[in-house]
Amino acid sequence: MDTFLQQLVNGLTIGSMFALVALGYTMVFGVMKLINFAHGDLVAMAAFIGLTIYTQVLGQANTLFSVLVIFALTTLIIAFAGVLLERIAYRPLRRAPRLSAVVSALGASLVIQNGIMLIWGPRMKIFPESLIPSVTWNLGGVVVSFLQVVILGLSCFLMVALYLYVEKTRAGAAIRASSINQDAAKLMGINVNRIITTIFIIGSALGAVGGLFIALYYRGITFNMGWNYGLYAFVAAIIGGIGNIPGAMVGGMLLGLFNAFIAGYVSSTWADAFTFIMLIIILIFRPTGILGERVAEKV
Repeated sequence: MDTFLQQLVNGLTIGSMFALVALGYTMVFGVMKLINFAHGDLVAMAAFIGLTIYTQVLGQANTLFSVLVIFALTTLIIAFAGVLLERIAYRPLRRAPRLSAVVSALGASLVIQNGIMLIWGPRMKIFPESLIPSVTWNLGGVVVSFLQVVILGLSCFLMVALYLYVEKTRAGAAIRASSINQDAAKLMGINVNRIITTIFIIGSALGAVGGLFIALYYRGITFNMGWNYGLYAFVAAIIGGIGNIPGAMVGGMLLGLFNAFIAGYVSSTWADAFTFIMLIIILIFRPTGILGERVAEKV
């Protein structure tokens, strides 16, 4: 029973990070019907930028103010990078065939990944352990760390805040209208370009927070880590129903729990194989994902 509860805590922590990154994929797809393959590399860039701010700007100061500065500056930089990515790689191809945008996304991913390698080097960097207090609690044999509480709590807060923003605000209504039909949204006076910029800002910012959480949790960061975590987040978005914000949250949590239980009861080396087996099974019975809706496409 202790193993089950421990893996439950670990799975929820990992799943919340997957969900944050998956939201970036699902928001862009919901409006633009585009898979932003470069999103995972922005997540990796966030980890390296956060490390650079800590070592070069803050002088390795381990205070609450340092943590807030790292998260704030990294989020702003990655949000700006996301907007720049949309302007350079995606906007010129908005009316082009969908395959052209996919190729552009893959090219942007490689550019960012190799840019990280050229700037920070190919070797693994170690994120500072002392940035977050290493406090743990033993609750009936289940070890819960302060970092896990922070990750899970802040991730849930951000996900709920995003859901309320999209569902309850006027700007959120414009995002939902643009996701249904961009041409009709334009006729209603909605600035679709501004909406697309907004979703890239929000998605990239959430990815930046997810990237910092991944760096703090696993500590070792590499230039190509964006591919692995981006792939997991993409799978989470598909499982939940890509284009559906609650679906990305549910998919991320389920994927994190599934990986944790496979690692705890089977083997961590089989986690990837079982993950994609689960994805295939879900898509067989639910092709649009768990919370995805079947939509008839006009031809």
